[in-house]
Formats: sequence, structure tokens, C-alpha cells
Amino acid sequence: MSDLGYGCAGIGNHRLAMTDEQARALLDAAWENGIRHFDTAPHYGLGLSERRLGAFLATKPRDEYVVSTKVGRVLVDNPGGGDALDDEGFVVPAVTRRVWDFTEDGVRRGLAASLERLGLDRVDVVYLHDPERWDLDRGLGDGLPALAKLKAEGVTGQVGVGSMDTAALLAAARSGLVDVLMAAGRYTLADQSLAAETLPVCDAEGVAVVAAAVFNGGLLAAEPTRESTFDYAPVTGDVLDRARRTAAVCARFGVPLAAAALHFPLRHPAVVSVVAGGVESSQIAANAGYLATEPPEALWDALREEGLVTG
Repeated sequence: MSDLGYGCAGIGNHRLAMTDEQARALLDAAWENGIRHFDTAPHYGLGLSERRLGAFLATKPRDEYVVSTKVGRVLVDNPGGGDALDDEGFVVPAVTRRVWDFTEDGVRRGLAASLERLGLDRVDVVYLHDPERWDLDRGLGDGLPALAKLKAEGVTGQVGVGSMDTAALLAAARSGLVDVLMAAGRYTLADQSLAAETLPVCDAEGVAVVAAAVFNGGLLAAEPTRESTFDYAPVTGDVLDRARRTAAVCARFGVPLAAAALHFPLRHPAVVSVVAGGVESSQIAANAGYLATEPPEALWDALREEGLVTG
């Protein structure tokens, strides 16, 4: 798994509609900039992200990339929904709807449908997607053993949980049944809540971590302002103040805030990759360029002195 992965929510028309050609251009930009790790989910555009990614990956050698997807939301027909748009942030017709299902049957059906959309017979990683939004105990209790069976059958190489919720990620790390966690927005320059309990457990249990949403929905991608968003909602005063203080320290060392945001999670030994999106080719190229240059150690010392980073 490479240091930088491309998060494919955007090519599922997350908050912004794009054509197949525009989505393909973004995937081309990711590939041209050395990105070989692609993360998607049925949730992203009601399968649109998986279909677009699958069409792109069909042109690439299978052993040259890593692809992850997710289970827990099964897509079912939604009669009459084509006259409305999806109500979960994706600009797509609601021709299908999501049904929570972490049972073994639901996990198997969900992954089989994902493989069909992707045009693959296996994926490298499968995550349970947001089990806490349904029922955490039942989701992990049913879903993780189901994923373990799929891993044993060779349908996936690794299994884990993807979530923004630290309690869900900690429970998964303690389960003894996961290889990797995808932590969305919980180990970043703006929110390091994963560090208190979950990362030590991951270290002890040998669980890898993929840090996703490292810009926290836009806050850390550019100079923080009152118009910035944190986890896709208006930023609050305390979070904005922390981000501004962090940006000021980065500026003293001539390091773009976005560059520091990409590098920070990778400093922890459990973190094997960061995943960032991008709806413009220039954003993807910039992210790859930022990761190619390591910020000075003095930056991290200064951020620690200001109480802005842990470790």
C-alpha cells in the first residue's frame, strides 16, 4: 500500500456532479502522479464511484494497484426514485437506496455487487463501513467474522473497519479480527482523538491504519477561514483557532498547511497510508508533490511546543 491513496468519493459525485470523462481525468491524474492505492465504496454515489473506478482499472495491470471497498450498506432497487436525487450528499438519481446489513449474507451480497461494479474477482481490502451508524456491537459481531471467511476464501487480502467514530475504531482494533483500520478525520492536524487509545492498541495488536480525510473536509487543505468546513460542516471557533495556529507555525517554516496535513499521520508507525480526495487534477498533483518533500523536523518540534500535535 503506497503512502498516498486516492479517495474516490468525489468520482461518485459527492456534492458536485461530474461527467464520466471528468472522473476519468482525475483517475488518470492520480495514476500519472504515482498513486496506486484507490479507495471506494457502494455508498459513494450509489455505486457510481465503483463503476467509474472499475472502468479505469480495467485498463491497468491487476498487480500494479491496491483497491479497497466497503460493506454494510447494500444497494437495493428504489422504484420511482429516479425522479429524485440521492439524499446523502451525492448528486445522482436515487434509483437505488442503501439498506444497512452487516450479516454474513448482507456482507457477501454487498461485496459480490461491488466486485461486479468494479469488474474484479477480488479486492485487496474490505472494510465494514460505519457500523456504529447502525448497531456497533451487532455490526462488528456479525460483520467481522463474515469478512474473515471471505479473506480465507481469497476474495480479499485484508479486512477491517472504516469509520469516523473513535469508539468503533477502538472496538475493531481490540477485536483480534482486523488487519487494518481506515480512520476518517480522526488522526489529523485538527483532530488527533485516535491517538489516546486506538493507536496504542493498533501498535500492540499489529493493526495497520489508513488515515483518510486528512484535510477534515477542507479545513486543512488551504488557509483556514470562517468559511472553511470541518467534517463537511461549518467550522467552530475552537477548531478554527487551532487550525489557524497550526497554519501559522507551518508558515514560519515555509511549509504549506496541506503538506503538513498529509505528512503528519505518516509519522506514526501504525499508519501505512494517507488517503485524500480531489476533484481537480491540480489538487491530486499537488498532494503527490507535497508528499515527495519531507517537512523539517523543526516544524514538528514547534507544533509540539505549541501543543498542536501529539507524539
